[in-house]
Amino acid sequence: MKKSQNIQIINDAEGRPAFVVIPYADYLAKREQDNDLVPHEVARRMLVDDLSPVRAWREHLDLTQKEVAARMGISQPAYNEMENGGGKLRKATREKIAAALGITPGQLDV
Repeated sequence: MKKSQNIQIINDAEGRPAFVVIPYADYLAKREQDNDLVPHEVARRMLVDDLSPVRAWREHLDLTQKEVAARMGISQPAYNEMENGGGKLRKATREKIAAALGITPGQLDV
């Protein structure tokens, strides 16, 4: 993201910076760059607790297996197998799970 000359800083009642307003195009460019980031808590659950990326994301988003399975149009046992199967997910499966979780497929490729 290139530096914008149209940045506006809005101060609070005490005169301290409270908000920054940037041009929408700059916001979209930054958002696109950050699209595949993984929150610290999700990464920690995968690395420390040895959870699959799918399970770590599901639990981070406070969803049940049944809820995600319903979003995907499959049974909970079928979803459980995807989440805990231990193998690498097919690209199409990863994309369906990501869509059901509201994340990008790249965020499951950790």
